[in-house]
Amino acid sequence: MVTLDVRPQLIDALSALRDRVAAVRLPLPLPGAPRARQSRAELLAQLDDYLLPRLRDPEAPLLVVVGGSTGAGKSTLVNSLVGRRVSEAGVLRPTTRTPVLVCHPEDHHWFAGMRVLPDLTRVWLPHQEDDPAGGGGGDGTEPLERGALRVDTAPTLPRGLALLDAPDIDSLVVENRLLAAELICAADVWVMVTTASRYADAVPWHLLRTAKEYDASLVTVLDRVPHQVIDEVSRQYGALLTRAGLGDVPRFTIPELPESAGAGRGLLPTTAVAPLLGWLAHRVQDPAARQQALVRTAAGVVDSLNARMPELAGAVAAQYAAAVRLTGAVEDAYATEGERVRRQLQRGAVLAGDARTRWRGYPRDSSARELLDSLVESLGALLQCAVAAADERVEDTWRREPAAGALPVPAPDGEATERIGIAVRRWRRVLEELAEEEVRQLERSAAPEPEAVAALLATALLGGRRARVAGERLAERVGAQSALRLRDRGGELVTTYVERVLHAERDRRIAPLDALEVSPEPQAELIAALSLLQKER
Repeated sequence: MVTLDVRPQLIDALSALRDRVAAVRLPLPLPGAPRARQSRAELLAQLDDYLLPRLRDPEAPLLVVVGGSTGAGKSTLVNSLVGRRVSEAGVLRPTTRTPVLVCHPEDHHWFAGMRVLPDLTRVWLPHQEDDPAGGGGGDGTEPLERGALRVDTAPTLPRGLALLDAPDIDSLVVENRLLAAELICAADVWVMVTTASRYADAVPWHLLRTAKEYDASLVTVLDRVPHQVIDEVSRQYGALLTRAGLGDVPRFTIPELPESAGAGRGLLPTTAVAPLLGWLAHRVQDPAARQQALVRTAAGVVDSLNARMPELAGAVAAQYAAAVRLTGAVEDAYATEGERVRRQLQRGAVLAGDARTRWRGYPRDSSARELLDSLVESLGALLQCAVAAADERVEDTWRREPAAGALPVPAPDGEATERIGIAVRRWRRVLEELAEEEVRQLERSAAPEPEAVAALLATALLGGRRARVAGERLAERVGAQSALRLRDRGGELVTTYVERVLHAERDRRIAPLDALEVSPEPQAELIAALSLLQKER
């Protein structure tokens, strides 16, 4: 007989794999990303809620999750299997549906802690009465907090069997649908309930195909079948299961009965649920049957990792590739504009407009301060245009990238003008300090004014060929060696501050992308974790 592999090395490998899956982030809205996020959530749910708890405690009760569409009769079925009303039934549901787990009283310790479904708070309700109409754990209408799991006990259930009534898989409430999927992932055995009128609906079949994909221990219940068509509907449903490769799935049919309607307050006759209860009891009481159910579901989940993990790793790789493209678009745009700025500086583009007018009038009609003011303003305008052009390039590229939907689109930034202005004024102050230092070192009785030296130096640095005369005048004022030294150090300052401005604006544009922390490491870690698991198996 095949048994569960509960070696510590396997559990450690699965725990490591679980941590790698939990670390995955898929923030960019790429095609396929929603499916990858759902796959990640399902993987975590199955590892946390089922596989790891089951391997750590192979003797724990068999957890049977009853799932299905709205009004399929899940709660009535659970109540009837237990023999009293433990779960609120009926087509009209509260806005928030609290899942109900029922087990034998001697098994309650398995579910009192957080062994399975650790994210759900346990709520134990006191027994009030044990008649079929009243219910032992309350009537199911008590106000319970979101994220709660109501746990009840019933001595009528066999020891080693726990039933969990899940929310509707097609609930209008998104949280309920997600919770239903999470609960199903925690099952040793899935019981899918559908009705004679809805057995061909897409939602139940999605779950059936998922169960087949995971090779889970699966049971289907065809509920509320009118007597006059029971044979025909059962035959058609069986044919659909066979066509889907699920022909060997145990199938139970429950006819339409008066107890099926009427807000679901009644219990189905014992004879209606006896075959299903007998099948479940056999899974619990026969060691071979129990082991078969556990091994099939657990092995199915582990086997499914061989396909699901590479798919998740591929989604991570796609996220990183998109992040690289988005980052590259920003870097390319700013690199292009940076090169354009350098060419314009060489051509003396800063010495234009008011700055050129001030230079032509210097020193007769313009002071050194006015000339410096106009040069600073012109350099700031040049850098502002470069940043705006780079952002426009980025916007154009990002508009064609689906991944950019998670990021703020480049837009005119009023604060950029102020930031650039501050940077350029700092450059001016450092340049003036450089001129002051050089003047102090001159061994002359009549040293030139530092501000005049700074104005000539700035003009020579930013004016290109148009400012050749500025270099000559600077040499006349401070000497050839000093002028050469000033121009070398001043040129480095221009390059440093221009690059500082462009790099700061580039980094500001990339910052929202960096904040998403999209990196290539999770892809390699996922594959490594899967490889280790395969080795331990």
